[in-house]
Amino acid sequence: MDDQQLLRYSRHILLDELGIEGQRRLLAAHALVIGAGGLGSPVALYLGTAGVGRITIVDHDQVDLTNLQRQIAHQLSRIGQPKAESARQSIQAINPDVEVVARVERADAALLDTLVAEADVVVDCSDNFSTRQAVNAACVAHRRPLVSGAAVGFDAQLSVYDTRIADAPCYACVFPPEATVQETACATMGVFAPLVGIIGSMQAAEALKLLADIGSPLAGRLLLLDARSMEWTQIAVQRSAHCTVCAHRRDTEAG
Repeated sequence: MDDQQLLRYSRHILLDELGIEGQRRLLAAHALVIGAGGLGSPVALYLGTAGVGRITIVDHDQVDLTNLQRQIAHQLSRIGQPKAESARQSIQAINPDVEVVARVERADAALLDTLVAEADVVVDCSDNFSTRQAVNAACVAHRRPLVSGAAVGFDAQLSVYDTRIADAPCYACVFPPEATVQETACATMGVFAPLVGIIGSMQAAEALKLLADIGSPLAGRLLLLDARSMEWTQIAVQRSAHCTVCAHRRDTEAG
């Protein structure tokens, strides 16, 4: 690190758990962020300000006026621009040393297979069940830790799925792909603006902990938040021996 970096990241370096070595790990790391909306905005900004060396942001959507109530990476002047590009501009306005790659594409299985393999951590900030399943499948296939968050209305959830840990579940162990899920969109249900900031910030924290190799990740634990009462519930979640996504792969690796 040069003198400017030592100054910029000095409040991280002062932390005994992180220090210079942890900050160096962040500077050398590559994070993949799926979605640049309500959750993806704080995730991308905090990863950028923390000095994650390379951040790839995937989002096919454009900035809309209705987004600005909660999607803090975007501005009024960027309405109509791709969200991934808008988030890239916001990060580089704060920390130009970070390499940010904006992919204005849908996060389909083929794209994820390429991008997940290149990343050190994947942060899922998407807003639909099918994308979450596709992201999880790619993370299992390439043995990459997944930080998953979701928020709608006043309710949210957060966990880490890391199949490098022998007894840790993947996303599909907890939410099977074949399950019937009633999708709830922000356009019809609404979302409490600070809620995505709370969960997105926590996703960023979990990603940074994984990249810097500090603390204990949320693997095996699902956090639920009811923002009406600001009440947190923690649920222990377990690996499923019959999971259609990770069970066979883990058995093969163990053999």
